Amino acid sequence: MSGLTAARAAEVRERFGTPCYVYERAALEAAARAALAFPAPFGFTLRYAMKANPSHGILTLFRGLGLHVDASSDHEVERAQRAGFVPAQIQLTSQMPSQRLAEFLGKGVLFNACSLRQLEMAGRLAPGSEVSVRMNAGLGSGSTNRTNTGGPASSFGIWHEYLGDVKTVAEKFTLRITRLHSHIGSGTDPEVWKRVTRMTLDLVAKLSEVTTINLGGGFKVGRMPGEASTDLQDVGGHVRRELEAFRDRDGRALHLEIEPGTYLVANGGSVVATCVDVVDTGGDGYLFAKLDTGMPEVTRPSLYGAQHPISVLAERPAADVVFVGPCCESGDILTPAPGDPEALAPRRVARPQAGDLVVVGGAGAYCAAMSTINYNSYPQAPEVMLEPDGTLRLLRRRQTLAQVWANEV
Repeated sequence: MSGLTAARAAEVRERFGTPCYVYERAALEAAARAALAFPAPFGFTLRYAMKANPSHGILTLFRGLGLHVDASSDHEVERAQRAGFVPAQIQLTSQMPSQRLAEFLGKGVLFNACSLRQLEMAGRLAPGSEVSVRMNAGLGSGSTNRTNTGGPASSFGIWHEYLGDVKTVAEKFTLRITRLHSHIGSGTDPEVWKRVTRMTLDLVAKLSEVTTINLGGGFKVGRMPGEASTDLQDVGGHVRRELEAFRDRDGRALHLEIEPGTYLVANGGSVVATCVDVVDTGGDGYLFAKLDTGMPEVTRPSLYGAQHPISVLAERPAADVVFVGPCCESGDILTPAPGDPEALAPRRVARPQAGDLVVVGGAGAYCAAMSTINYNSYPQAPEVMLEPDGTLRLLRRRQTLAQVWANEV
């Protein structure tokens, strides 16, 4: 993050303590504008997958830029409304059947049926209405198998071979399927994404009332030095050609939606941390830097070997360092081997000392939202927005210890 200088990180620690999430408004706005320029020929909606980071400050920022949201639970629908999104800007795409579906449909929240049971629920509650359906087109991709949401090993969406059952349920309740959604995974291979675009359009061809196609998100973001992010103009050019060819074949000019989460926020966030200890396991072992951040703030490395850039804000000779978190847990590792949370991959950085400031980058997506807060009773970390003029604005206070056990009886 260009604005998070050593001096600014020191200010973060002085004012808010560590660990602390820091989001950079300029980076978030730049990512959103790049995505808004996606070359859709017949209309376009950028829908933020808010599960990536549902911070109120980020939601309101994106709302101001004209984005809509995709919510993955009833709770996220409520959270989006709290951030000022109107029901027509919110799409509910949930693994769990909604407990408030009648209420949401009555308000005008867009419902995306992710199973035949969910489709039938919508039909019973609102016969004759318009509905969206999420289909598993048969192919998936992801940075790891755990981030793959398409293909036969994924439970997300209705398997493409059951399209006939989808049409039967729709006919039973006179539902109009006007939107079709597919999502192949997070951190996906752009070439696979292009192939799934055609596969999804083949499904649209069999649903005559579809006017909007939602191709999900999951665009790869290069967090680490040398990693490339998805070229949205390149992928978008392919999608534009597919949509134009479909219009020529079928006569329908389809409105396009995409719903990136990672792409919009990943590189707009970091965790400012402190090195609290340094230990080693001898000449044939490892040099470990223990940080006050780890699983409670950044779980991705221990889950599936995800890689985050780590900088020690000190001027010293370099050393090979394994970074670990504060938890009494062998899996609390910030530098596993790529894609392998069981193996260690030391980083070549300035040799750390206790008290050093350390910045974990690429932490805007699936970090605060997917952290193991309160493990070992560590309080939830605060969130701060770094404004373009250099000021730091508090978005969320650090959780107090009393709040950790507030609901115990």
